[in-house]
Amino acid sequence: MYNAQLAMFDWRRRTSQLYARVRAEADPAAGHALWRAERDVMFRTHPQSPLLPDDQIRTTGIKYWPYDPAMRFELPLAPVRHEELLDLPISSKEAVTLRLLGHVLLPAPLDFELAVWRLQQYGGGLFVPLRDGTAGTSTYSGGRYLLDTVKGADLGGSDATIVIDLNFAYHPSSRYNPSWVSPLAPPGNVTTVPVQAGEMLTSTPPDLADG
Repeated sequence: MYNAQLAMFDWRRRTSQLYARVRAEADPAAGHALWRAERDVMFRTHPQSPLLPDDQIRTTGIKYWPYDPAMRFELPLAPVRHEELLDLPISSKEAVTLRLLGHVLLPAPLDFELAVWRLQQYGGGLFVPLRDGTAGTSTYSGGRYLLDTVKGADLGGSDATIVIDLNFAYHPSSRYNPSWVSPLAPPGNVTTVPVQAGEMLTSTPPDLADG
């Protein structure tokens, strides 16, 4: 008998296992191809898929820019001088609390900083969203996620660095289904620089950024 809670845990388990396989790949491009293929299977077949039943992505698969090795970085974390907490709304009634851990600087030609947050809920995973210059045109207007380690989206690093691979930028569930709620990128994760890497829109959907 179907159990929604167990199905959700299975989705997260499979996501975590997928990212572990990605990290184990010596060739990041091969890891990206594996990630793409498995995400298509999960989005098409898993009962916790955020896709609506008639979404064309179930047939076409998710659309991405071609893998670009120049969009992958292993970066040190520049720490913050003073603690900063942020209550980030995910709906009109709910918010998640984030603690700022520091910033990573993406080198030229991108040349912008991203805030790295720790989720105060859910056991304290790293959270790095991104809303870039493609938002609202070729990507979701609410932005994308790069890391959400509590849900398994972890590309690795060391005790001094984290891996930021923009090819793995993906849309939150609220892009696909207005009944889902997702935290959107705060000001420290917004840039006007267009990041033409990672997941892109298959077609222009209704604007769900406020949903």
